[in-house]
Amino acid sequence: MSLRDDIRNAFAVDKPGAAEPNERQAEICDVVCRAVIRRGMLVPALMALEMSRPLNFVASQALHFFHPIIAVILDGPTIEEFATFLEQRGSVEYLCQRLEHWDRVGPDAEEAEPAHLPEDTQDQSTDDEPRP
Repeated sequence: MSLRDDIRNAFAVDKPGAAEPNERQAEICDVVCRAVIRRGMLVPALMALEMSRPLNFVASQALHFFHPIIAVILDGPTIEEFATFLEQRGSVEYLCQRLEHWDRVGPDAEEAEPAHLPEDTQDQSTDDEPRP
C-alpha cells in the first residue's frame, strides 16, 4: 500500500445534511426535543444549536467528560448514546428538524411519522390545515 492510499481519506468529512441516528438515538433526541417544546424553549434552543453548530463535537466530548455528574440525573447508557450521536457532523441539523417537528405537532402528540426520514419527505401537509 502506498503513502497516497494511506492518507487518501485523512481529511474526509461526513456528507452535508442531517445525520442518520439509530433507533435508540432517535428516541433520546425526541425525548429531549419534547422536553424543550413543553417548556416553550424552541427559539432559544434553535438559537443555541445554530450558534454551536461548529462546536457540536466539543459539546459531545463535554457530555463524556461530565458523565459522572450527569449520571445522577440520567442513566449512563442514555448519556453515552446521546453523546455518540452529537459526535456526528449532521446531528445539529437533525435536532433542529426534530424540534420544529414537535413544535408543529405538539409535544404530547403520538409519533405519526418516522423520526429518521428527512424533513422534506416528512411534511406533506399544507398551510391551510389547522395546527393541533
